[in-house]
Amino acid sequence: MMLWNFSSRLKVSKPLARNSSYVCQLQSCVIVILSQRFVHHIEFGHSDPMAVVYAKKRNGTLEELGRTEVIMNNLEPAWIQKISVNYQFEIVQPLIFHVYDIDSQYHNLPVKNLNLKDQDFLGEASCVLSEIVTKRNRTLTLNLHNRDGHGLKNLGTLTVQAEETVASRTAVEMTFRCYHLDNKDLFSKSDPFLRISRIAESGGSIPICKTEVINNNLNPVWKPLCLTMQQYMSKDNPLIIECFDFNSSGNHVLIGKLQKTVAELEHLHKTRSGVNLVLPPSHLRRVEKITEGQLFVDGYVEKQLYSFLDYISSGFELNFMVAVDFTASNGNPHNSDSLHYIDPSGRLNAYQQAIMEVGEVIQFYDSDRRFPAWGFGARTIGGSVSHCFNLNGIPTDSVVTGIEGIMAGYSSTLYNVTLSGPTLFGPVINKAAEIAGGSLSVNQNKYFILLIITDGVVSDIQETKDALVRASDLPLSILIVGVGGADFTQMEVLDADDGHRLESSTGRVATRDIVQFVPMREVHRGEISVVQALLEELPGQFLSYMRSRDIKPHFPDMVHASGRGTLYGV
Repeated sequence: MMLWNFSSRLKVSKPLARNSSYVCQLQSCVIVILSQRFVHHIEFGHSDPMAVVYAKKRNGTLEELGRTEVIMNNLEPAWIQKISVNYQFEIVQPLIFHVYDIDSQYHNLPVKNLNLKDQDFLGEASCVLSEIVTKRNRTLTLNLHNRDGHGLKNLGTLTVQAEETVASRTAVEMTFRCYHLDNKDLFSKSDPFLRISRIAESGGSIPICKTEVINNNLNPVWKPLCLTMQQYMSKDNPLIIECFDFNSSGNHVLIGKLQKTVAELEHLHKTRSGVNLVLPPSHLRRVEKITEGQLFVDGYVEKQLYSFLDYISSGFELNFMVAVDFTASNGNPHNSDSLHYIDPSGRLNAYQQAIMEVGEVIQFYDSDRRFPAWGFGARTIGGSVSHCFNLNGIPTDSVVTGIEGIMAGYSSTLYNVTLSGPTLFGPVINKAAEIAGGSLSVNQNKYFILLIITDGVVSDIQETKDALVRASDLPLSILIVGVGGADFTQMEVLDADDGHRLESSTGRVATRDIVQFVPMREVHRGEISVVQALLEELPGQFLSYMRSRDIKPHFPDMVHASGRGTLYGV
């Protein structure tokens, strides 16, 4: 009889961060390392194990990501070879691990040239990448089994560990001020902003960040600006700082520019001195002009970056909530043209698709998988129209278990309510905000995600804005999926991707952008993935909240701190 007990370590991490509205970005990739121990109980012979890592595609095919080296005649192998995997928060990433015993006649061949069909298959394990990175020590133990799960024989275990790799976690935060800028406007003062670019090796310049616009001010002081080392490369690398007068047409007028390194900007801060902006030569002026406007560096701090995965793997969780639109404009659920029609063949309608696809991603970041689920815009049995009722039918508790619990609650609700209206978002947003706010008195480890699925235009747009502005102070993000063919232009106002934050009826401006809206019809045209479009901004929104509250991961020793402050990067 043969018994295999297999253990290894898989180190994984995070992908290059996409460009976003956040000036602080952390760029990294996933590294997979298989190591640890392998115990092989066998009456004769030896084992020369090698592991192969695959990514499982949506169509079920496997893409090989890499192979470890072969550990010869070893019952407790420690693999060194690293395998790179791009971690993408927005999607579910299934991984498959195959373990082989490599025949001695092939030991002189590079592992990439080995024909796996010629080797003895020792076992298979699988997981989702999110399952690894959400563990406190980024370590997950999996059971090895025969291919496709056949057979009940115990083939041992495989332990995988995630490790995030970054080029550098260092960043600098600077506060810029200008004095006595030239006025470029005829009937008012300039509306200045700064743009900072890095000089590339090719000689051109690469914009890396910019400040906000300050209206009607020739002596502006901008909010602190963060530059990561990935952006400025080194303290001695030249940066171009340009000051523009903002124009809504996009034709911004240059007020002046200068070239300084980060080291020189630090010196300006230490000496409390300014430097004059210059205007380059033009067709009217053959030499550069030194302007009276000066740039000062009022603040300079070197800080340490914490990544999204630093939080997630140290015990922070994303808690999922769902609100479903049951207004009459969806159509009679019994008719096949209704957006709420339940197809007997099992084909998902747009509401079910959104719940499944978003829920499948978020669920791995919520340990108990107990999700509040509501409906709005329907008349309950024996009651009045409600704009926030529990999908599970229990008046005192909105929580369901797992994505299947949300789906079951959604289906049963269709037969227990009368679709009505109007479409009001305010009540469900306020309910989600109440839960998010209430969690703060218990701990700061939870961040909440509310998914709203709707077919129509919001009837309480100002009340919705007011609710969103209030909620922007809380650990909460709101994802809105528009289904059907309605005109969702109004929804774009709620999604502050144009840089203008929401303003309440009292004039209060949202602390941060917490909304992401995507119309499902774009998904149906195959233009984008609904999950990727909805979730791509979520890590940045999460980090913007943690940064604003100076909340740190629970394992500060995970990061090699510079000792001069803390900063959070995407």
